Amino acid sequence: MNLNIKDTFNTELPADPVHENTRRQVTQACFSYVKPKSTANPSLIHASKELALDLGLTEDDLKSEEFKSIFSGNSVLSGTNPYAMCYGGHQFGNWAGQLGDGRAINLFEVNQNNKQWALQLKGAGETPYSRTADGLAVLRSSIREYLCSEAMYHLGVPTTRALSIALTGDQVLRDVLYNGNPEYEKGAVVCRVAPSFIRFGNFEIFSAKQDKKTLKTLADYTIRHFFPHVKEGTKEGYLHFFREVTHNTLEMIIHWQRVGFVHGVMNTDNMSILGLTIDYGPYGWLEGYEEGWTPNTTDRQYKRYRYGNQINIGLWNLYQLANALFPLIEEAKPLEDILMEYRNNYPTKYLSMMKSKIGLFNTDKNDAELLNRLEENLQLTETDMTIFFRNLNRISKDNLSNEDYLAPVMDAFYVQEEVKGDILEKWMQWFADYQNRLQKESIGDSQRAEKMNNINPKYVLRNYMAQLAIDDADKGDYSLLDEFFQLLKNPYQEQTSAEKWFVKRPEWARHKVGCSMLSCSS
Repeated sequence: MNLNIKDTFNTELPADPVHENTRRQVTQACFSYVKPKSTANPSLIHASKELALDLGLTEDDLKSEEFKSIFSGNSVLSGTNPYAMCYGGHQFGNWAGQLGDGRAINLFEVNQNNKQWALQLKGAGETPYSRTADGLAVLRSSIREYLCSEAMYHLGVPTTRALSIALTGDQVLRDVLYNGNPEYEKGAVVCRVAPSFIRFGNFEIFSAKQDKKTLKTLADYTIRHFFPHVKEGTKEGYLHFFREVTHNTLEMIIHWQRVGFVHGVMNTDNMSILGLTIDYGPYGWLEGYEEGWTPNTTDRQYKRYRYGNQINIGLWNLYQLANALFPLIEEAKPLEDILMEYRNNYPTKYLSMMKSKIGLFNTDKNDAELLNRLEENLQLTETDMTIFFRNLNRISKDNLSNEDYLAPVMDAFYVQEEVKGDILEKWMQWFADYQNRLQKESIGDSQRAEKMNNINPKYVLRNYMAQLAIDDADKGDYSLLDEFFQLLKNPYQEQTSAEKWFVKRPEWARHKVGCSMLSCSS
């Protein structure tokens, strides 16, 4: 392999002086040196050729023993110094102190075509930040992360990516539902890729420890490499930086809402400073449109991270980042003003996004009310989000009889017999008002349908699809994993051979583990 290694994080930031891989509190350091754990019998399951080429790798590299060895954690690329990051975080609203990369080990950084990429292994063994855990990952969660990272990228959602997934040959003990019944599962390692894996929590830990010097060093490093248009080392620069992070975070969450993605565990240590979707744990996709849905069993009672609350949690998390950056600014009002921008911009951006989903591109004073009623109607009876919005483009501007209103979206209803009486009446009224609104659009049906198809995906990684790929992979069959990987490269395109995946969640998957509720266990 001939990679253009250009490390910055572990060359420009302070390192933990202790080199022993023991659990401990780390102070005045942004990372600790640590090497991946050797595995019993590694084997490569899948790799992204497209991303490999972006990194300067060839197809031959992907087939090599060297690639398998490095990206399963069995060897370290010559001249590189792997490490685990130190960070803290608020988990479910409470300060959790030091967290850090408990099962992620950063291998090196690559500069290719003037783009900087950090590569890290998830599941490659314990680090000083593993606390009581083993630092390993299992095939189940690794497949979910691998597929979803690339699916989100092709959906146009800001995200970290995934280069490869390998089996370790080791068995890993996990309690899937935290119910006291652990079982052994196949161990696996994913290589994650992003410009940087810096999180809100990287800043929080130094602010919490009143280590202003390291906080400033980290902020200046982040600005220098990832916000080069911002002036580092000044109060104005730190405010400019915070405004950029706030803007990027809002953009990311608007995209989540657009495609029906629920992160599941929006702790501040899972929030990327670059506004990327990071840490694919107990995530899920909305099947039926439900604002109160969360995929995370840990969050079942309070539903803090439910679909309809993600935008508010984004703001809450940004407040914690503002608190962390305060020592560099020492003035609250300008930070509060930026947070208010987020609060004020959200309704406008959300309205614009939702209007585009239903093909409204001109301005009308009643659009917000029309969309509010739509979101209420979608929850009257279980209605598949992806199918409903994708098929809505079939509604014509031309006059339709009442019986024709629901025909284009009827497939989206899980129990079609429930669409009667009051529910039917509300839908009929909404479609009548929607069609009247379409009359005010300047573009024709075909052009509007084309624009809607570029906003509303036909294919997403439905929860049951991921589980099917996991079940097959557990038996040594990776064909479905590859089928989904290829399918999700073109989520907005009609793919006639894949129509079987443009369907509602099957009934058997409604309450099946891995298809409806998930835990953080991986």
